Amino acid sequence: MQRSVRIIASSLHTGVGPLRVAQPLPVHALRHLDPFILLHHAGPQTFDAHGEVHRIDPHPHRGFEPVTFVYRGSVHHKDSLGNDGTIQAGEVQWITSGSGIIHSEGPTAELQQSGGEIELIQLWVNLPARDKMMTPRYQELHASTIPTVSLYGDALNFAVVSGELLGVQGPAETRSKVITAMGRFTAGLNGQVSSLDSSTLAIYVLNGSLIINGEHRVERHQLVAFNNDGDTIELRCEQPGDMLLLAGEPLNEPIAQYGPFVMNTEEELQQAVEDYRNGLMGSLDS
Repeated sequence: MQRSVRIIASSLHTGVGPLRVAQPLPVHALRHLDPFILLHHAGPQTFDAHGEVHRIDPHPHRGFEPVTFVYRGSVHHKDSLGNDGTIQAGEVQWITSGSGIIHSEGPTAELQQSGGEIELIQLWVNLPARDKMMTPRYQELHASTIPTVSLYGDALNFAVVSGELLGVQGPAETRSKVITAMGRFTAGLNGQVSSLDSSTLAIYVLNGSLIINGEHRVERHQLVAFNNDGDTIELRCEQPGDMLLLAGEPLNEPIAQYGPFVMNTEEELQQAVEDYRNGLMGSLDS
């Protein structure tokens, strides 16, 4: 049975450090998409060769999983756990902030030296209450470890990062049932994608445009969320482009959020702020 469209949300536009960002979640019409809290799409943005290396300054997180999907360019990550790594186009960093982590990220020095484009998505995935104070961890998922699945020849391709999609299991370890997949669609796409039975289902279009279920046009910087009334969607490519598919089961737990902290109660938020100020989430110089 076909899943109907619940809402098509357009992005707000803002800035995060050196990056220009489109934000389709949250917006006024779509505050939460349980278990997904926030989606920031940065770029594509061109950096001049030999320019100064701009980074997003060290900042804390607690209570959720910030996940970065790189579509173009390369990103350098450092954190208070001692991780220091680079991910390239088609790769992902999956941070489980748990009780607290401090990290910084930005274009690699090599990208700044040679110049070039960067485009990425940062997605915030909520943690269940039982895991909000777990030990933080970091997963660096390189292209060689991320399996792909194709439909309609090569007209629709997914790199499956987490969960199981169309019989393919992604490598990311998650704390709840979450499916994430980086997609690419081309002119030959005109058909159905089935077995999409998660309660929450959404597609974010980075560029290009799709016709959903034969009638809904979804284009650059728009997110389409579906009702939970079937397991199949119909996709037709209008203009080739990239997407991010999101699916999962709602946590159905209260959300209390203050900046980079996502907890269940106001008291837990106050404790998070105090713990950060007291240095209990570690430290990072740059």
